[in-house]
Amino acid sequence: MSFSLILTHPGGSHKDEFLACCLLLAESPVSLVRREPTDADLADSSIAVVDVGGEHSPERSNFDHHQFPKDYTPTCSLSLVLQHLGVYEDARVFCDWLEPAEWFDTRGPIETGRWLGVDRETLAKLNSPIDITLLRRFASCSELNPGDTLWEVMRWIGEDLLFYLRNLRDRLNHIELNSEIWELDGPTGPWRALFLPRTEPLPDEPSAGIGRYVQNLPPEQSVAALVYPDRRGNGFALSRHNDHPGLDFTRIQEAEDVHFAHARGFVAKTSATEPDRLKDLLRQSWV
Repeated sequence: MSFSLILTHPGGSHKDEFLACCLLLAESPVSLVRREPTDADLADSSIAVVDVGGEHSPERSNFDHHQFPKDYTPTCSLSLVLQHLGVYEDARVFCDWLEPAEWFDTRGPIETGRWLGVDRETLAKLNSPIDITLLRRFASCSELNPGDTLWEVMRWIGEDLLFYLRNLRDRLNHIELNSEIWELDGPTGPWRALFLPRTEPLPDEPSAGIGRYVQNLPPEQSVAALVYPDRRGNGFALSRHNDHPGLDFTRIQEAEDVHFAHARGFVAKTSATEPDRLKDLLRQSWV
């Protein structure tokens, strides 16, 4: 997919069209213009028209949602672009922030808060200065071109999101093929840990995808601890899953082969590599 131009509306900006444009820039690094589209723009499939124009016609590269009925399933221009790129279903599974973003853009903060079970004031407390600054700077631009600071940042955001979505499923398959579930004895009964061995080449972030993988395990395989390669050394990291109260890794901080244990007890790093020793450290960490 290649465009000659990406076009979105002028004036105030929202996370919806901002992220949609980020994704399109990652696929087609062209100029981005903020103005109302003409009929010629809408008819030209080489021009991506985002969040404006009153038309959803992906075959003509038009991605607007404002013409949908008011009771339509929450769908914004970001949803439409993700669908066009073939990653929407994975985004709904792996991006927890996507569905709230769809609601917020199409239903507003009050209905979104009601749907989430929180009030509007609580939603406001989740605002980030990163979001505020990026959207304000985007709103102040009429055109962005390759080399412009904000254009480059937007392309980074799009590239990282697409990389995450397109590689996470491969990562989950890797974890499924290589990981083991260890069952360990504790004072109140057996408990489990997931062990991911070191493989070559080692991923840049060895723990990537583990949380998502564990989240989808059947209840009988639920785990309290994760053991995975330490990206800064030849040993392993030990961490408690979902802040499980049964583990406190400060209990092993004096061990000769443990070189780091967080003061809050949720993670430790060890030079140990043998499964039996790793299991022993886990047992000692059980409260």
